Parts: sequence; structure tokens; C-alpha cells
Amino acid sequence: MKTRNRFKLWRVVRNIFLAIVTVGVIWFMTHLVMTKYEHHKYPALGEFVEVEGKHMHVYTKGEGENTIVLLSGLGTPAPALDFEPLINELSKTNKVVVVEAFGYGWSETTNRGRTVENIVEETRAALQQSNIKGPYILMPHSISGIYSMYYANRYPDEVKAIIGIDSTLPQMMEYFGESAFPTMPNYMSYLAPSGIARFMVYFQPNEVLPHAEKGTYTEENLRITKAISAWKTYNKNVVAEMNELKNNVDKTKNMTLPSDLPVMIFTPKEDHVFGKSKINFYETQLQHVNAKKIVVLEGEHYLHWTQYKEMSNNVNGFIETMPGTVH
Repeated sequence: MKTRNRFKLWRVVRNIFLAIVTVGVIWFMTHLVMTKYEHHKYPALGEFVEVEGKHMHVYTKGEGENTIVLLSGLGTPAPALDFEPLINELSKTNKVVVVEAFGYGWSETTNRGRTVENIVEETRAALQQSNIKGPYILMPHSISGIYSMYYANRYPDEVKAIIGIDSTLPQMMEYFGESAFPTMPNYMSYLAPSGIARFMVYFQPNEVLPHAEKGTYTEENLRITKAISAWKTYNKNVVAEMNELKNNVDKTKNMTLPSDLPVMIFTPKEDHVFGKSKINFYETQLQHVNAKKIVVLEGEHYLHWTQYKEMSNNVNGFIETMPGTVH
């Protein structure tokens, strides 16, 4: 009797396991079909250029004497779409460029390390291949502040100014007394190819969509953002970039922003912690810079989701005060 009961239990467990596997396989196949369909339905907004044997996506809008290069934060699935409201405002008077790094948006993934050197060189190559001439006004969001710091020190003649969007700078961790750098387990890189990321996007769209008022982003934009998030969320390049953060900080922490380089930084309002805040931090980093401005705005870390008009006005005003700027 006991043997029979055990057999029945094993059969139930086996059937449950087989059902889970079957559903998983069906979902995986559906994900592959949907991905292929979406790639056809949602072609890239800009152009592809070849960098290190892979395709990078470069999107450009607007004309003007000043070229603003928008650089995205870590893990932003579709930068060209994420920046859209800010692009639309800035491009009224400037040439605006979004270089989607490997692993982001319509760009392919790469096996090259996500070192600060590689990321900056790939960005430069993409701009050169697109025949977009400098010097550039770099506009980095979040972690791209580290890459902009390296860019400005390594290639000063190519950088006209830096305008940060709540940018991470190499000295930030030390300033706040943080010794542990965030990391991601490598298994996270399987979320997108396995179809798990698509499942997350379908059932938790707020995790990947901008937190903005209705109408700020078009419905088409949001549909494509969800599709690209299913392709790219936590892909191997994003995971590698996170895990390379400490090394990239170590390579740049002794760098400073050049004193003759105009710098403006947007940052959200925040409470002080033990007398320190990012506003304090930015003030210390810019104290030696001749032309500087810190703009405090209401909003989240992704300030451009809601403050794109105010940011554009400040950017244009700051550009007008820069030495040598053509008005």
C-alpha cells in the first residue's frame, strides 16, 4: 500500500515537472518567434555603423553648431527611446546624437570587456564612422559620467563641455564612504535570451517604462521600449558593465574634470545624509572648474523623464555662456 502511494506521489511530481518544462519550452519558442517578429516590425531609428566587427546604433536628430552626445545610464534598455522627450527639445537648436553602446537598444552585443577604455573607444569609433565631427558636448546620465571623465581627460580636444544628468563620477563612492561596489551574478545574463525578461516585461512593465505623465512618450515609443527590454534586459554586456564598475572607478578616480572645461550637472533634490549629499559632492568636484553650474530639479534619477523642458532651457542657456560658442 505504501509503495503504491509513493508511486502515485512520484507520478504527480513527475507530471507537474513535465508540465513546467513544457510551458517553459513553449514560452522560450514563443519568445524566439516574437523577437524575430519585433526586430522586423521595429527597425532602428538611426543608422548602424561597424565597430570592432559588430553593429552599433547611432541616432541623430536636429541641426546646429553644437553637437550634444547623450550617453545612457547602466541598464537603460533603449537609450534612443528613453531620451526621446529631451532629444525633441534639445534638437530644436542643436544637433543631438545618441550612441547606443553594445548591449543597448538596437546595437549588438559584444564579447569585448566593458572596460572604460573599450566603451570610450567604441563610442568615439561610432561617432567617427557616422561622420559626426567634434568637439562634442557630452551629456552623460548616471554611470556614463565615469566614461565622460575618462573621455575628457584622454581626448580633451574632442570634448567641448560636459553636461551631466545625475552623473556618477569616480570619486563618489569614496566621498560617501562606500567600499562595496554593486555586482550582478553572471546567471542574470540569461534572462533575456531565455525569455524570462520578456515575462518580466509583460507582467511588470513599470520596471522598464519611463515614470512620466501620460502623453510624454508616444504609445509607439512605449511598445518598442517593451520589445527591446525583452531582447536586452540584463544581457551579458550589462552584467559585465556592472561587474567592471570597481575597475573602471579605480582607473579614473585620480582624474579630475579639466578646469577649462565647462561643466553643468543636473541632480534631483535629496535629503542630506550625515551632512553629505550629491549636491555637496558635485560642488567639491567642480570647485576648481572655471565655468560651472549645478541645477537642482524635482524628480527621479532619470530626470529627463519629467524635466526635459527645464533641462533643455538650462542647457541652451549654459551653452550661450560658454567661451567660443557660436550663437
